Amino acid sequence: MTQALQAGAGTGRGAGAGSWVRRHRGWAATGVAAAAGLAVIIAGQLAPRGDAFPLSVHNAGPDGAKAVSRILGSHGVSVKDVGSFDQAIQALDDRPGATLLLYDRGGFLDGSQLAPLTSAAERVVLVTPRLGTLTALDAGIRQAGVVPDSSPLLEPGCGLPDATAAGPVSGEAGFVYDGGTVCYRPPGSTAGLLASTDGGALTVLGSAAAISNRALAENGHAALVLRTLGASRDLVWYLPGLADAGASESPQTLDELAPDWVAFLGPWLIFVAVLAMVWRGRRLGPLVFEPLPVVVKAAETAEGRARLYQDAHALDRARDNLRAGTLVRLAKALRLGAGATADDVTMAAARQLGRPAAEISALVNERPKNEARLVQWSQALEKLENEVRTR
Repeated sequence: MTQALQAGAGTGRGAGAGSWVRRHRGWAATGVAAAAGLAVIIAGQLAPRGDAFPLSVHNAGPDGAKAVSRILGSHGVSVKDVGSFDQAIQALDDRPGATLLLYDRGGFLDGSQLAPLTSAAERVVLVTPRLGTLTALDAGIRQAGVVPDSSPLLEPGCGLPDATAAGPVSGEAGFVYDGGTVCYRPPGSTAGLLASTDGGALTVLGSAAAISNRALAENGHAALVLRTLGASRDLVWYLPGLADAGASESPQTLDELAPDWVAFLGPWLIFVAVLAMVWRGRRLGPLVFEPLPVVVKAAETAEGRARLYQDAHALDRARDNLRAGTLVRLAKALRLGAGATADDVTMAAARQLGRPAAEISALVNERPKNEARLVQWSQALEKLENEVRTR
């Protein structure tokens, strides 16, 4: 009997839960849909994202270089992507005669790191290198500015076979370099977008956009990049990061960069600031507390607005305000109500005074041409109001 009661109770609980779901199936479906949507959003946020680093061989975005890597691979060039200085050295040691692509946009590598890299590689291609990188390499190539906006398309203009075969390239947002064999020079400049040392051991390319997925198919970018990077069977692709910053040359602190006289200047400036605060404080006196808000009389407000109109020579604005005020007061005096028009007011005033309506209308609608006439006109309106009130 006990077992039967327990079974009945269990059945009742199950039936009650089922009946609740049937009664509230709309809310239950909404809850399930919301939970599923939340799960999809969380999964999307936690899913690993693609590489977004500029010129990364794994970045398929506009600024990436995945297209170059795939095309080089289809032409028999083995592209080795390395993520650190040690990996780059190891990859170059394992691949004699390899080409090194170095895009150090942050200037993380110092001279002690650049020397073994360049010596281990057969050919080095630098993409938009910084001044410190070129100075440390001391290969005779120097920075010479940027490509002018007036030169969006650059012709090879040199004897390098790779540049001649590639044809014109875009110089948009590019840098120019001087020294060695220079190609793609803007008009009137001796520096160019591409500079190479004798023998081609070091090549400097002043445009990162030419390698990117976005611009690879434009002009002669693809031909230039593939011929420059595909000269060797192996290509080591190295994009230094913050972890590769050279530890041998630690950056100087602010105390080391500041001159010796700064130690005296700081206390002196503090003393001068305190002296100025004391001087200004004594001159201005103590603070005066005044209760707010301040009540401004209507007459003062009207006079101030009139002076503003006078300074701005705003005759039309002053005339419109005077006319509107006169019509409102006349309508109130004649008991015409808030909905009365200007014609209603002039007609009622004419009947009240026994004067022609055209005369009243001409006075009310007049447009004074100068300030003197504006004063006379306002006096005439005031006289008209007084006559209406006294009748």
